[in-house]
Amino acid sequence: MKSFTYTGSPARIVFGSGRSNDVASSVEALGCKQALVLATPHQKSDAEALSERLGALSVGVFSGAVMHTPVEVTETALKVVAETGADCVVSLGGGSTTGLGKAIAYRTDLPQVVIPTTYAGSEVTPILGQTEGGRKTTVRNASILPEVVIYDPDLTLGLPVGMSVTSGLNAMAHAVEGLYAQDRNPVSTLMALDGLRAFRDSLPVLVKSPEDTDARAQALYGAWLCGTVLGTVGMALHHKICHTLGGSFDTPHAETHAVMLPHTAAFNAEAAKTELAAAAELFGGPIGGGLWDFAKSIGAPLSLKDFGLSEADLDRAADIAVETPYWNPRPIDSSSIRTLLQNAWEGVRPD
Repeated sequence: MKSFTYTGSPARIVFGSGRSNDVASSVEALGCKQALVLATPHQKSDAEALSERLGALSVGVFSGAVMHTPVEVTETALKVVAETGADCVVSLGGGSTTGLGKAIAYRTDLPQVVIPTTYAGSEVTPILGQTEGGRKTTVRNASILPEVVIYDPDLTLGLPVGMSVTSGLNAMAHAVEGLYAQDRNPVSTLMALDGLRAFRDSLPVLVKSPEDTDARAQALYGAWLCGTVLGTVGMALHHKICHTLGGSFDTPHAETHAVMLPHTAAFNAEAAKTELAAAAELFGGPIGGGLWDFAKSIGAPLSLKDFGLSEADLDRAADIAVETPYWNPRPIDSSSIRTLLQNAWEGVRPD
């Protein structure tokens, strides 16, 4: 066995049906007394209900979280933090809300309690992706990692099937890239494979029976595992391309990951053949085609052009994606990435 280094996440994980009802004790355990509840405009009413349950522990709600964590939104939220005297944030929702909470913590070091309602997985990573001036960049810092994450499957029962599918594939992308990460280790590999297996088994059930509580719990467990992998090892080409498309062309976050995953996996399939072998077996391999078939079978989006991205945008996207590239098992260049993007734009099945 090769030598490796593994650093486990210090976050406290609370998992189980109904566990979100006890969020007040998590706030108090952090030594906090003035929590600001964060949400998107869509989940404002849920955030207000949570604020009421917190009672005197809540100083109010900020419901302005949006996709890709624009810096200007973070600055607006920071003003509310200062005005209310908040000593922690409670993020209720998906990746957009979690991202805002992390951005606030990065700038203030306030503790975070996250209650995920999708399968994004970003709640267990010390990584912040934020957008400014039409570019999305990432930063990794210990202050970004939330202190407490409460996984309550009951809160995902109302998650629309389409969003369940795309956020699940988004999380799966973390695991697939973790399998061939430069700094992978045996523990991260075990988590990645178990996370992929959890989604492979749960997402088809959710498509047919959205209120299946066991499948919802299994998917949320998969999100935790895949997100933990993302927080443990470095990412590669897939995440660079998705950050490019989201930050510079405003494509929807989870949907972009869902479309790109089969294509980026196929791109790296030969260079990381050994590392991806077990995952390929899970999806009937080869890995790119297997993931594409799985995505199609559960009704996932398959084409970038469905998001309003024009074919003319692909040249610029390829050029941006190879600027300051992430490490990748297969060498990249603008021409090969342009071809990859063309295939994803057209929605063709990867070879």
